[in-house]
Amino acid sequence: MSGTLNKVMLIGHLGDEVKMHYFEGGGCVGRFPLATNETYTNKQTNERISNTEWHNIVVRNKGAEICEKYLSKGDKVYIEGRLKTRKWQDDKGNERYSTEIQCTDFTFLTTKKESENNAANSVAQQMPSASQPQTSNTSAVNEDNDDLPF
Repeated sequence: MSGTLNKVMLIGHLGDEVKMHYFEGGGCVGRFPLATNETYTNKQTNERISNTEWHNIVVRNKGAEICEKYLSKGDKVYIEGRLKTRKWQDDKGNERYSTEIQCTDFTFLTTKKESENNAANSVAQQMPSASQPQTSNTSAVNEDNDDLPF
């Protein structure tokens, strides 16, 4: 085979809302983290192990606007795209690299009703009240990740 292939297919849950950036020429970019999970059983200890991998998704123009309008934190989505590594400088002037998935196609896998429930639960977690008991959710998707670069 003489050609090369750069293709990524992911099914995961949004770790945050879609963050939009608009340009003067009318274009826009949407970014969001996507969590994929792997669960297996350790054969020696018989313990269930769960690993979460975080992916930085970048979607452009009309696709970004659609994602911003219809996707919420926790929603399940199928993403298809390609890997792209960006080089940038941090606050201290050090060169840094970020690998992102440049999204070329997506399919929403969460129903509208499930999405509304995710949005309601997200708002409830952000603003707890005295009449509402605080619940602990062990899902990796709903945990705050302060180490995400965006």
